[in-house]
Amino acid sequence: MLSRRNATVVGAVVVGAGWIAGVTLLITHQDEPGAASAPELRQQLAAALADRDSGALSGLFDLPGSGGSDLADDYVRVLKDANAHDITVRLAPDERSPTAALVQGKTGQGTPFSYQLAVTTAKGRWTVAFTPPIP
Repeated sequence: MLSRRNATVVGAVVVGAGWIAGVTLLITHQDEPGAASAPELRQQLAAALADRDSGALSGLFDLPGSGGSDLADDYVRVLKDANAHDITVRLAPDERSPTAALVQGKTGQGTPFSYQLAVTTAKGRWTVAFTPPIP
């Protein structure tokens, strides 16, 4: 029979091992970032920007770890602060094998803005490399 102290230690080890196994399982089943095709990337990027959806936006970043979530939150906040609207996304030089995404829109005062993002592809997934917007 285990003493109370030994039972507590065994319980703590079991809980710790279960937590590590759970986190590992979540990480291995996490979806790869990006979109399945370049046109799908354009569509998802346009929707995420228009809807101010930082969760969807962070899933399109070519960033490891949690940095994508923080950047997406900041990015959406800048768009909200500028009251950006009429946002469109165009892939260049062509829709099938782009190297850039051109984001265009208007601020709350009606001033047009545009900026370019790098488009990357790896392991069959299309992503964007973001820089902060300057509307």
